[in-house]
Amino acid sequence: MTSPADPGDAGTSLLAPGPAGSPAGAATGDNAYLRALLDAEAALTRAQAALGLAPAGAAAAVTEAAGDPARFDVRSLAERARGGGNPVIPLVADLTGAVGEEYGPYVHRGATSQDIMDTATMLVAARTLDLLLPDLTRTERALAALAAEHRDTAMPGRTLTQHAVPTTFGLKAAGWRALVLDARDRVAAVRDTLPAQLGGAAGTLAAFGAYGAPDPMALPSAYARELGLRAPLLPWHTLRTPVADLAGALTFTAGALGKIAADVLTLSRTEIGEVAEGGGGGSSAMPHKANPVRSTLIAAAARRAPQLAAVLYGSLTAEDERPAGAWHAEWEPLRDLLRLAGGAARDTAELTEGLRVRPDVMRAHLGLTHGLIVSERLAAGLTPVLGRSRARALLTELAARTYAEDRTLGELLAEVPELRELDLDDLTDPVRYTGSAGALTDRALERR
Repeated sequence: MTSPADPGDAGTSLLAPGPAGSPAGAATGDNAYLRALLDAEAALTRAQAALGLAPAGAAAAVTEAAGDPARFDVRSLAERARGGGNPVIPLVADLTGAVGEEYGPYVHRGATSQDIMDTATMLVAARTLDLLLPDLTRTERALAALAAEHRDTAMPGRTLTQHAVPTTFGLKAAGWRALVLDARDRVAAVRDTLPAQLGGAAGTLAAFGAYGAPDPMALPSAYARELGLRAPLLPWHTLRTPVADLAGALTFTAGALGKIAADVLTLSRTEIGEVAEGGGGGSSAMPHKANPVRSTLIAAAARRAPQLAAVLYGSLTAEDERPAGAWHAEWEPLRDLLRLAGGAARDTAELTEGLRVRPDVMRAHLGLTHGLIVSERLAAGLTPVLGRSRARALLTELAARTYAEDRTLGELLAEVPELRELDLDDLTDPVRYTGSAGALTDRALERR
């Protein structure tokens, strides 16, 4: 007999191989959330004790009781959460019992469930981002090495799926790295601004004053210090900027990494084969296949992320001082976003560190259009000799003949009397028409 699906202590699911086993998966599991909820409760009592609003013994007792998540039954908490609509209510009851009669009344004193849930969510996010950022660093370093190594490795540039003009793999890798650095900067900025949440029942801090706080407004800052989070300017029960900012940074990250995956998926097709993953995945039916599995999982994460972010952005429209449903709708999409972005960051680091680049294949593909890949250069180079109209008409004519006669554009141009004085070898060599790709790569690599 099977048991109901477990949300996963490490973010592991049969249907979600991307985040499976990733640091982000472990940092967002139910046990990790329980740890964050307990940390939020313990910090609240310590903050009140620091301001003389609770005995030092209460802070010690609550911290000790909250320090052992194993004494709390995650499954029971999840089942009992239905009663009040969130897991904080049953957790407070269990934590109060664990603290004991003397100091139990100081558990959760003055707070509301959303204070603890929002603060725990920020803790989970902070801990997950701290694991995600090193993987982005690994990726950008791997891409910097690829860009430098292949600064001048010419390859076909493709627009609307077709060969356009030559580019270099170094510039492509430098572009990937620029996106990763953009993601890193956004994630780091959000990480530094994740706030604690404390406002009481309606965001007025009234209960803390009722319990004797001479200056209730000092308590959120003390609370934030206990947790290593930013002190909020205002209680943000219905001001969901922190969640929206997280949604934006995580979705951008998934999309930025998805761009790399999309390019690798295209370039590693059997008929292209300009790159290959270092360790391809197998097929259940076809022994010869080495599938680009890392890229596939990254691409899947990039496709899912925007829809999850849409739920979080939609929850900005939160009525009153606590919305019915909007706040609750955030929890799972945000956790999924953290897992997807974290899993994609892990997979992209592995992908880029093991990526195999095939310059010889890239060079061979530059000739697939019989030399037409440099027609833009030729149009400019022939105009001073033939005039603009004649140059265009000649290239249009010869372009058709290259395929009809299976000859290169250079061979056909060599038969045009007016062009005998030109260095056609130079004009028709695609390797010599990569523009400022090398210089652009150098400039991109200056960014740190």
